[in-house]
Amino acid sequence: MDEELRTLTERLRTESGGSAAYDRLLAARDPDTLAAVLTEPGQPLWARELAAFRLGLAGDRRAFEALVLLLNHRDPPRCASAAHALARLGDPRTARAAAALATNELRVAYALHPVRLLTALRAPEAVPALITTLRRRLSPHDPYRKVALACVEGLGELGDARAEPVLTDALAHPALAEAAVRALSRIPRQRGSGRRVPGQR
Repeated sequence: MDEELRTLTERLRTESGGSAAYDRLLAARDPDTLAAVLTEPGQPLWARELAAFRLGLAGDRRAFEALVLLLNHRDPPRCASAAHALARLGDPRTARAAAALATNELRVAYALHPVRLLTALRAPEAVPALITTLRRRLSPHDPYRKVALACVEGLGELGDARAEPVLTDALAHPALAEAAVRALSRIPRQRGSGRRVPGQR
């Protein structure tokens, strides 16, 4: 069993109270049965999450809308599970949705997992969205340091030269400086740029 699926099923078993409905849904093999849970009125959140997650892992794009809603949920475990499933869904809309969530300042408290998902997808939308989100996080006394750090680490992993200016600015922030040094070191040096990363000779 997928480790993330194991974690999710244990959490949702508790939420469902170990109900027979939970056992039936977990045992369901028909994708149509799972997809119906996403559209039938009155379904509990745990059921929708379990159905969407399983469909996402199977590459069934009927899970897309439900997973995007869960990606922006206030409960971090739901966000993490949704990001895991979306990364495996293979839907071309995923990167655009993740970028929209990552850059939405009204929902920045829930941007951590969209940022990490963008990094994992390595889609064209990833670098501009991470740059935008990180730039906003560099304002004085911004409280969303985990989001900022995820952006720095993601930009380092993506290794795109467009991130160099914002990563250089991040060096001035003690909570981000070490990660920013590492991220800058992963960006290929352009001939004649003269760029130096602190700590390097």
